[in-house]
Amino acid sequence: MAHGKTIVSIIAAYKAVTSGYQMTIMAPTAILASQHMEEYKKVLEPLGITCELLTSGITKKKKEAILERLANGEIDVLIGTHAILEENVVFQNLGLVVTDEQHRFGVRQRKIISEKGKNPDVLVMTATPIPRTLALILYGDLDISIIDELPPNRKKIDTFAVTKGLEQRVNNFIKKQVDEGRQAYIVCPLVEENEELNLKSVLELAEKYKTEVFPEYQVEYLHGKMKAKEKDAIMEEFKNGKIDILIATTVIEVGVNVPNASIMVIENAERFGLAQLHQLRGRVGRGEYQSYCILKYQGNSEIIRKRMKVMSETNDGFVISEKDLELRGSGEFFGTKQHGLPEFKIANLFEDMEVLKMVQSLVVKILDKDPKLEQEENKLLKHMVKEKFQDRIEI
Repeated sequence: MAHGKTIVSIIAAYKAVTSGYQMTIMAPTAILASQHMEEYKKVLEPLGITCELLTSGITKKKKEAILERLANGEIDVLIGTHAILEENVVFQNLGLVVTDEQHRFGVRQRKIISEKGKNPDVLVMTATPIPRTLALILYGDLDISIIDELPPNRKKIDTFAVTKGLEQRVNNFIKKQVDEGRQAYIVCPLVEENEELNLKSVLELAEKYKTEVFPEYQVEYLHGKMKAKEKDAIMEEFKNGKIDILIATTVIEVGVNVPNASIMVIENAERFGLAQLHQLRGRVGRGEYQSYCILKYQGNSEIIRKRMKVMSETNDGFVISEKDLELRGSGEFFGTKQHGLPEFKIANLFEDMEVLKMVQSLVVKILDKDPKLEQEENKLLKHMVKEKFQDRIEI
């Protein structure tokens, strides 16, 4: 059964369609989109609501048929990937747009898809617990709601931080779980921004686990350089229980639901941010089995110890994300640089929240009165904004 943010979006879709509108939901990967498709169909098709899936992998003929039915209003709900953004995707009456895992879509993409309707409602969903402080800046133009309880029957994941010396014990523990019929994820660390080295570390680790550590089990690997089709095929096999142990980079961070996977081992956990560790940990504990997350770390600095302690002691994503912000600062927090967030020279997101909130409400007031900053009193402000963001905005 769908729960959490997925069921919220399904209920919103039902409301939109029964009010005479079409609805679309955009996911960052084909496998996530098809997962949504399964959930949506289960709930909505018995109610007479037509759902269709659009990804770049479908045949030209099938795509043309979908586009035609979409334009004449025969399709109520369109689920898809970036393929939805293409110009030839035209709706008859789009009233609701949902994006899943928003930090993977830029503001510009949200705008493109919104313009396919006449001022549709927009719902942005993410499972990343963003500190409320950062949410205000990232999503200042949206109202924010938080679902902060676990779905029923979701078990608390036991988390252990271990050093290199305990490797043998960890491997024995994985074996025990797999022998009981469970499956395991092993996540490789990312080596800075170096694709080649990342690939090398995945392949080396996979080789070691396949031949030396777990020769009697089915071990496969996944990394960002693989074609989408290959990735989807491996995830599908893992989902269907044909793979016992999946070695991957963080491509598995978002969304795939494998209820039988009960163990997550993260190599070099000290290289990940807390929010990211929490995201990865959320891939297990999705079924009826007690699940475990093992953080293997190297180094003994106080900050590493602090971060491992936070992960072992709490499963509350918001506590974790606030801690992450406090320990790493905003520039590092899930790579805010890619969001085009300004680096603050003086303000500290964590300590100066009150001032930032005040600034935000002033911004709303100014924009209400003078959206294009044309009035005399805002001339200087307009000049400063232009200077700072000249390559990214048009005023």
